[in-house]
Amino acid sequence: MTIIRQFVRVGAATLVSATLLGVGGCGQSGALGSVLGSVLGGGQQQGGQVSGTVRSVDTRNSQIVLQQSNGQSVNIGYDNQTRVSYQNQNYSVANLESGDQVTMRVQQTQGGGYYTDLVQVDQSVSSNGGTTNRDSQTQSFQGTVRRVDTSNGWFEFMPNTNVTLTVTLPYNVSRTDQQRFQNLRNGDNVRFYGVYLNNTRVELRQFY
Repeated sequence: MTIIRQFVRVGAATLVSATLLGVGGCGQSGALGSVLGSVLGGGQQQGGQVSGTVRSVDTRNSQIVLQQSNGQSVNIGYDNQTRVSYQNQNYSVANLESGDQVTMRVQQTQGGGYYTDLVQVDQSVSSNGGTTNRDSQTQSFQGTVRRVDTSNGWFEFMPNTNVTLTVTLPYNVSRTDQQRFQNLRNGDNVRFYGVYLNNTRVELRQFY
């Protein structure tokens, strides 16, 4: 009986030690990547990063639908602090297009979901001559500039109606339009061609 009790005590102590080591290991560098790898279906990821193809951007619920290389899709949340980077330029999440190849820096939220604060566009679908699911009908716009964010590539303007629209620059913006955008100031009257992304967002096609 004494030998059996000692064996049980030693076995229990070993189990507790192993459990504590396991918990401590979760705090080590790279642990988030392992968690993401199992939960996100084994997509390409490392150190809290996940790569895949953008399928859609749900601006109402602030979520990006990302399809991984294994075919599985996952919803990843974002907010107005999320940065989209492409060729050393910053853009808003609204600039993402279906078919863009991206790598996201991802962290798990308290609610069990996932959030990204940085989206690196590895390959733009527009640069490959691909097509998107956006409305391709170009319209003419004219109004007064109300706010300019040159670092994130968008400006707000008010047309003849009382609705303020947010205009975002595309990835493949021309050098002339980029320069024109950089020179915009509050109060300027601006005219351009663009495409509606939703009721309050427009993507620039060309200034005129």
